Amino acid sequence: MTKAIWISYDLGIKGDYPQLYAWLDDRDAKEAGNSVAFLNYEFQGKSDSDFKKALKNDLESNIDFKPGDRIYVIRGRVVEGKTKFSGTFILGKRKSSPWEGYGQNNDEITDEDV
Repeated sequence: MTKAIWISYDLGIKGDYPQLYAWLDDRDAKEAGNSVAFLNYEFQGKSDSDFKKALKNDLESNIDFKPGDRIYVIRGRVVEGKTKFSGTFILGKRKSSPWEGYGQNNDEITDEDV
């Protein structure tokens, strides 16, 4: 099966970028912004869990990841007959956003137990 995906990558300063770039180039990925690539990914299976498992195994067998490296993938999925887009960290996890506190939201905290 083939799935159109976007991959966002953050390998830090000493990441294995040469191997990641070789992996992307071998799959004819297109640049889609800073640290983002678009590609059609071929894998065995039909389910979303098959896709995630295949992609993670493929990446880990070709790239020397270090602690703190992150790979986020965005893909379309058909849910109840409609295409929905979703994203998942294949490697690593979400961090605090650098823009937190810049917005106009004033979340007032009420201490009702005082």
